[in-house]
Amino acid sequence: MISKAPAPAPGADTSGDPYLPAHGNGGYRTRHYDLNLDYKVAPNRLSASAVITAEATQALSRVSFDFGTFRINRVLVDGKPAKYLKRGAKLHVKPAKPIPVGAVFTVEVHYVGNPHPVGSRWGDVGWDELTDGALVASQPVGAPSWFPCNDHPSDKAAYRVSVTTASPYLVAVTGTLVERTTSASTTKWVFERREPTATYLMSVQIGRYDEVELTGRGWFPHTGVLLRRLSLGIGRASGQVESIFETVPQRAAVPPRLRRAFDRDFGRQGRMMEFLQRLFGAYPFAEYVIVVTDDDLDDPIEAQGMAIFGANHVDGRRTHERLVLHELAHQWFGNSLTVADWRHIWLNEGFATYAEWLWSEESGGQSAAALARAWHARIKIKPADVRIADPGVTRMFDERVYKRGGLTLHALRAEIGDPAFFALLKSWAEEHRHGLVTTEAFVAAAEAHAGRSLGAFFTRWLDTPALPPLPGS
Repeated sequence: MISKAPAPAPGADTSGDPYLPAHGNGGYRTRHYDLNLDYKVAPNRLSASAVITAEATQALSRVSFDFGTFRINRVLVDGKPAKYLKRGAKLHVKPAKPIPVGAVFTVEVHYVGNPHPVGSRWGDVGWDELTDGALVASQPVGAPSWFPCNDHPSDKAAYRVSVTTASPYLVAVTGTLVERTTSASTTKWVFERREPTATYLMSVQIGRYDEVELTGRGWFPHTGVLLRRLSLGIGRASGQVESIFETVPQRAAVPPRLRRAFDRDFGRQGRMMEFLQRLFGAYPFAEYVIVVTDDDLDDPIEAQGMAIFGANHVDGRRTHERLVLHELAHQWFGNSLTVADWRHIWLNEGFATYAEWLWSEESGGQSAAALARAWHARIKIKPADVRIADPGVTRMFDERVYKRGGLTLHALRAEIGDPAFFALLKSWAEEHRHGLVTTEAFVAAAEAHAGRSLGAFFTRWLDTPALPPLPGS
């Protein structure tokens, strides 16, 4: 079952989002983006076209998109020239004839310029230059920095992205590589992202990288304690667990100088993939790509079927392995299951955080219970001024949303027991695969698995700023 958010409030220029009303647009649902990008690295110059296929949810005399500071050469609607106006962060398009409700239409935009990040209260996000290359980090409002779009997480669409750039550079885009052709000094890379994808989860990575195949599989012969204890795997006398999932194609783009350290730090990638599939169900995409930039990054970057790490996250000692697991967990929670609006962000970050704790226990580190106790103690001394179910726009990425979100899941596990809890996680991921989710829907799913009301529990953990006692502590 795929849940859908209600149509945005009428009005072409707003999505009606309670946190970010200036991003997103009403009146239509996007079906497909076809992006053709020609990028010159040294001058940071992008010449591009975007063909947007959408369905009108109301009669439209004009259509609006979120879009950055590019020079627009022409705009077509259904193949015919259209009037347009660029005002601030919006591109307003007026077709020759109004678009009736229910009609499928295309808008084609040709543009050129120097892409740069979008300023936000969380810093600059979007298309950014590296020392020698480029990256895209769009969460939550950076997608308009490189293509015209309906920039709201609820408006998920399929993509085809073509990138042409100088041949010495490797290109990775969130999607399956379907074509790669070299002509003279340039190479054209074509990717398809068929699964419904939010705009902020689309990414382009360009750099002088080595291609690395990540094919490691298998299991821990002497650990794997969590899955064996929960009876989620198929045990064998040797203590290994047999895989019941097909190998997910995994590859990486890595600076040559970091190859040896990368092999160590990401050496358990295949095991992580199998572990999470056993907990949450089959991996939701056709591939998983890791990019390590040659520059440092403050935090890893989440994208659909992809995760991007900075050079500072690779040291050959697995110092940042929890982040490796966190970003992989987002492929289920955040990417396949996307929040209907930003109020529900704990459903992304709390789940990925708790997946970190489960992996720590599974791989021989601290148990999930020990990590929950440690984080409960740390959060308890912080101000009690955040409601996890609705943290407010200024605290969307507050550490407490992440960690208290994880604590909420650990407390729920104690409340309903392991069998019901882990069955809930898997069914939640599988039933809402590639759909939209809300806190209310998760509460209803938890109550169905518990067989009773959990209203008082979730009021304490999600709607009350004061931190409740941790069960079992």
